[in-house]
Amino acid sequence: MKQILNVIQSPVTYLREKLSQRQFFILSAILVGLSSGLAAVILKYIVHSIEAFVTYYSNYYERFFLFAIFPIVGILLAVAYVCYALKNKFKKGSAEIVYTIVKKSSNIEPQQMYSHLVTSALTVGFGGSTGLESPMVSTGAAIGSNYAQTYNLSYKDRTILLACGASAGIAAAFNSPIAGVLFAVEVLLADISATAFIPLIISAACGALLSKIILKQGVVLSFSLQQPFNYHNMPHYVLLGILAGFISLYYARAFTWIDGKMKGIVNRWIRVVVGGLLLFALLILFPPLFGEGYESIKVLASLHPSELTNASLLRNFIHSDGEILVFLGALMFLKTFAAGITIGSGGNGGSFGPSLFVGAYMGYIFSRIVNLIGFAHIPEVNFTLVGMAGILSGVFYAPLTAIFLIAEITGGYGLMIPLMIVSALSITVAHYFEPLSMEGKKLSSMLDISVENRDKFLLSKLDLGSLIETNFSALKPNDNLQSLIRVISTSNRNTFPVVDEKNELQGIIHMDHVRSIIFSPEKHEKTVMKDLMTKPAATIMTTENLHSVLKKFDDTNQWNLPVVDNKQYLGFVSKSNVLTKYRSELLKSV
Repeated sequence: MKQILNVIQSPVTYLREKLSQRQFFILSAILVGLSSGLAAVILKYIVHSIEAFVTYYSNYYERFFLFAIFPIVGILLAVAYVCYALKNKFKKGSAEIVYTIVKKSSNIEPQQMYSHLVTSALTVGFGGSTGLESPMVSTGAAIGSNYAQTYNLSYKDRTILLACGASAGIAAAFNSPIAGVLFAVEVLLADISATAFIPLIISAACGALLSKIILKQGVVLSFSLQQPFNYHNMPHYVLLGILAGFISLYYARAFTWIDGKMKGIVNRWIRVVVGGLLLFALLILFPPLFGEGYESIKVLASLHPSELTNASLLRNFIHSDGEILVFLGALMFLKTFAAGITIGSGGNGGSFGPSLFVGAYMGYIFSRIVNLIGFAHIPEVNFTLVGMAGILSGVFYAPLTAIFLIAEITGGYGLMIPLMIVSALSITVAHYFEPLSMEGKKLSSMLDISVENRDKFLLSKLDLGSLIETNFSALKPNDNLQSLIRVISTSNRNTFPVVDEKNELQGIIHMDHVRSIIFSPEKHEKTVMKDLMTKPAATIMTTENLHSVLKKFDDTNQWNLPVVDNKQYLGFVSKSNVLTKYRSELLKSV
């Protein structure tokens, strides 16, 4: 394996010596885009092949009954792989990627380049009701990060290549390069400079190109508009956008709740069994919940919703339009539970695919009800497509990604206006009730800040440990005045910590407070340090974020504060040093 890697790396290393720094970085964006795109294409093709096989045998309940038990097998294999092969060192979700950018200098472990492919292929390939896009993003990000680490690129370049890999994954999944770029910008990169767009575009284009060359038309989610946009339908699109916002809220809260309930089962193997049995029950009643569900979206968009009931245990009870709509409505709400069960029980996947599923069903049901009531005659296919953008926008808080994704998979921009209206209204409603998206809340919890605030976010990128200064001369509580004078003569500091035998901080001596005593030592022969020290105005814990640290500086009007960990004195943090590092991060983001 090492020899193979050397063969691959040798020509790249040679080109690096011959090309300028900028030229090599563009080449790197191409290589990362092709590698990430190829990984996404392979994963998509494998899972689609398995789903096509299952779909072929799922026209009748008796045949599908066997396949409904498959998800438990896939989740069991995925959990076993994480447990025994990866030793439980496995992170998933875009929040983990952003956390890596912020706190780990964009360094992702090498195993992430393949672990997401294996676990998601097992989970979704065997019928787990979730999406592949999140694993594709994680895989692409890992490829970009490890490529940059291999060639010792800077933090800024490493972060951009990480985003390049993620954008190529999305671009390959949907053959939508613009959506791939926008996803990287909206979801992964909180601050981005104009120079980052060129490599992002190049990588996304490479990923989409591979998708177009390798994947057949049926593998990629694509549609063709049957009716042009009619501005007379705008009131209905406005209602759809508002509805999408509330459905997005439902999705986020229900998914988080069921995911938490599943993870509350301590024993992982019992969790897998419980999750698998719950999925089995759901699939027997609602077969379209099997896998990603993109095939059922295509059936819906072809305006043949009755076909979705073929393999269901409820098929003999569904005949009229009203009964079909109830069935579709149950599918829309239960997809959230199925996705939460799949991921919460140990499977790997994301909410990208499920949100498109929920959006498509919401759009179809809304338009079908309007047409059946007779209020108006609106195009059901168009509303199905626009609904997908509405839920994607409301769940991920990524309206541009949602708009251009649907625009690209429909092969044109005929629905641009309703896409913009519905996506904007959806995120506005969702944001009013939940300031942060699902992944945003997870990231906020991990960083212990609100990622809405750019200043706080930039401060969170600073490592408190690297800012601790240890060149402060310490004194003991019973040291005499001569000891203090000796320390002062060899130090360029005007603050001196007083620590006991256990290295626990007892107090601080400020030069300004003892100046008069130092120049009259004969008057204070019996004075010891515990008589001179004062209690620190505040102390800093190693677990604090930099925003909290700066607040302490402001509240105490101090420029140096001591750092303690379990009462142990570690050093001081300087306000000027924090602000200098912050300005450095600010310049990087411009």
